[in-house]
Amino acid sequence: MAMLALNIQMHGKVAVVIGGGSVALRKLRALLTAGASVTVVAMNVSPEIVALAESGALAVRVGNYESADLDDAFLAIAATDDTVVNKRIAADARERGILAAVVDNPAEGNCTFPAMLRRADLEIAVSTGGRCPTFATDVRDCIAGLIGPEYGGILEQLAGEREKLLTNGSPSTYNTHVLRSLARRLLAKPTENKES
Repeated sequence: MAMLALNIQMHGKVAVVIGGGSVALRKLRALLTAGASVTVVAMNVSPEIVALAESGALAVRVGNYESADLDDAFLAIAATDDTVVNKRIAADARERGILAAVVDNPAEGNCTFPAMLRRADLEIAVSTGGRCPTFATDVRDCIAGLIGPEYGGILEQLAGEREKLLTNGSPSTYNTHVLRSLARRLLAKPTENKES
């Protein structure tokens, strides 16, 4: 099924991760990086998640999933090792109009997490629409060999130039031409633009 690739501003939005293992940990780290307010619900919570809770980075409720866990949630992540519970989480989220990612069966949910490559503020997402997440990870890793940290520096330079052009009130067609020309020059020799 075709999906819409979309970045969502998660700062301050409530995300509930149901599950306390390694997959839940990967998802909640992405959510924390995006500024979400994260709560983990699980009977067994990994030491890494406990440490994050103790640092104040997130909240943990030890116990079985209850539909009330989705109160005020913007996003639910079903990351338990029980497919029946994961299906129930997805159904509860769907009923409430909440975004839901189901790690063991992406088709049950209505969103998926792409494999992300970050170079400062440059983000490259690779997705298979949940069909084969490990392939998305492999493709991301191939791209990582081509797009080094210097690309984050290039973005910073281009963003600074864009800001100047916008401040000067130049027409958008001119701005686009100038920025694309500069980007081509910078990309022609990216190793000269390495971040310090």
